[in-house]
Amino acid sequence: DEDHTDGKGALEAIRLIEQHHPDKTGKPFFLAMGFFRPHTPYVAPAHYAKLYPLDKIDPVMEKPGDRDDIPPAALADRAHQRELSLSRRREIIQAYYSSISLMDACVGKLLDALDRLKLAENTIVVFFSDHGYHLGQHGLWQKSDLFEGSARVPLILSVPGMKNAGQASDSLAELIDLYPTLAGLCGLAKPAHLKGQSLAPVLNDPKAKVRKAAFTVSNARGKIPGHKGPKPLGHTIRTGRYRYTEWGGGKHGVELYDYKTDPDEYTNFAKRDSAKKVLKRMQRLMQATRAHTR
Repeated sequence: DEDHTDGKGALEAIRLIEQHHPDKTGKPFFLAMGFFRPHTPYVAPAHYAKLYPLDKIDPVMEKPGDRDDIPPAALADRAHQRELSLSRRREIIQAYYSSISLMDACVGKLLDALDRLKLAENTIVVFFSDHGYHLGQHGLWQKSDLFEGSARVPLILSVPGMKNAGQASDSLAELIDLYPTLAGLCGLAKPAHLKGQSLAPVLNDPKAKVRKAAFTVSNARGKIPGHKGPKPLGHTIRTGRYRYTEWGGGKHGVELYDYKTDPDEYTNFAKRDSAKKVLKRMQRLMQATRAHTR
């Protein structure tokens, strides 16, 4: 593992923690460690691939007709990815999972170091990614779109003394919420310009809610018939039940998904008469959110 980028990064991070240990400096420390994997290319030691036998991997295949109601702007296709054979899909997924396991092992080395250095009981740990990932859903691979699989990220916070350690929460969050959360937990002053919401209420009670909706933006990557010039922006708003997305302010299409009845986003019901009330409510919520994110 130590021959790989993330293995080397983990060892360097541990060295920095040792160098700046509060017992040596008399000060608290902050360390941001960015792991490269599972970013492409999917490279990891062979022993991790053995954890994921190819015959046990069941790839998601594109559902016939799935794309019929999806705006072209929403489809971040990459060359030849929809044509991948079943065997090649299994190989890719195995390599992706192996890369995750490598990164996971490197995270484990950092956590072990906190224990060894007697810092675990006085250190806040946050684990998150900057985007989600597709492995064949909607015929898509990787990222750069506004479906749930790409816009949703893992987020784990571990705070010394937490009463609800190990529990999950379905509270909505945005990554900008990390700044006010950590500032509050560390007793630091928060700048007036912050738009994020502290997640401290969720840490105290996993059933608490701090947001009505989560907002995400991405440039369109799909080929838009008749469109010339820069690709339009896509904006999406996610509530506990719905996701509403518009491309180029709606000029290049809109999407509306109901996760209660359609968790895999197979049905875009934005243009259905039955969805008018929900659509207007989500549009109002979108505009209210955009007003303070411009």
